[in-house]
Amino acid sequence: MVESQEIELQGHIIDSGIMTQLFDRVMDMGGNFEILVFDIGKKKTDSSYSRLRIAASSKEKLHAILSELHRLGARPVEVKDVYLVAAEADRVVPKGFYTTSNHPTQVKCHGEWIPVEAIEMDFLIVVDPSQKRAVAMPLGKIRKGDLVVVGEQGVSVIYPQRPREESTFEFMHGTVSPERPSETLIARIAKEILEVRRNGGKIALVGGPAIIHTGADKALAGLIHDGYINVLFAGNALATHDIEYNLYGTSLGMDISTGKPVMGGHRHHLYAISEIMRAGSIKKAVDTGVITGGIMYECVKNNVPFVLAGSIRDDGPLPDVIQDVMEAQDAMREHIKGCSMVLMVATLLHSIAVGNCLPSSVKTICVDINPAHLTKLMDRGTTQAIGIVSDAGTFLPLLARQLEIQGRA
Repeated sequence: MVESQEIELQGHIIDSGIMTQLFDRVMDMGGNFEILVFDIGKKKTDSSYSRLRIAASSKEKLHAILSELHRLGARPVEVKDVYLVAAEADRVVPKGFYTTSNHPTQVKCHGEWIPVEAIEMDFLIVVDPSQKRAVAMPLGKIRKGDLVVVGEQGVSVIYPQRPREESTFEFMHGTVSPERPSETLIARIAKEILEVRRNGGKIALVGGPAIIHTGADKALAGLIHDGYINVLFAGNALATHDIEYNLYGTSLGMDISTGKPVMGGHRHHLYAISEIMRAGSIKKAVDTGVITGGIMYECVKNNVPFVLAGSIRDDGPLPDVIQDVMEAQDAMREHIKGCSMVLMVATLLHSIAVGNCLPSSVKTICVDINPAHLTKLMDRGTTQAIGIVSDAGTFLPLLARQLEIQGRA
């Protein structure tokens, strides 16, 4: 016996590749589809509409297919109100709870569509019908009595669509560039950064210690000084080696200018941590003249907030490092608000952490010497991403140079 259900999609579903993905998912999962209505937009800015009948050999297989299509923005033709169940205790949630993607999402409550606030992947949705509010919330923050969305009924996902305007992100369309960054591509990215800045958007940078090791620290410090970076996400290592370089001229005990180890240099990062502990914090070390330059110095001097998240392998760590990972997540989420673009440079761990907190609409530029790292970072369901295979020492100075050239123009 064949089971079937009608679904509909609306938006830029052709040029964004949504219909192609839908057909592939249905066929790969052993289902069938029949297009009942297909109204195609006649202009670039016009949206399209499609109604389809999805069929499968069993209710279980049909449900599995529809669940996949739901993530692409498909929904039943007749949508019922969202199904809510109260949490029986703190962090104890009803079985079958709905988990979010990082795409804009709505829930239907009392016949009205309500946008889900603070959307983030792998969250639950808590609804307050009296206030007409729906909020995405991590499992650990669910409290007894919270009304949690169960199942996909009454939930609508707005899948990211290809940008209407001409941009680098439309040009690259979520691809990884296998070549070292060309002047042309860097110029395009610089143009996007200037556009975000002109529109009042925030730009965040997620950075790893390779920025220091490859000699790109001066370029990044300059970007912060000139107001191109509005928040910095990193770990203990970037800050430690930045301060080590400022105090001792080394990074991991290596002379950056010569690439040769310095006698006793293996202790320099510990000396750097000790000096900051003596001062009390990075800010106090800057204010008292212990630190006189570098990335962290520019952050303090230009009131650019930074979140340093700890890990199990940290030396020290510096007093500014947040050692509780849940506190670090909350701090990242607070500073991500309002970000229009994120640069992820030479750090897989922290980039994935920040990336998991980002809505899919945020423009993301991923830079790493390892192409596999870029694939992991970009495989988050966003079309607003560019991957560049490069070391930080090549990318950041070129970007700083292009911003200087275009900023003057």
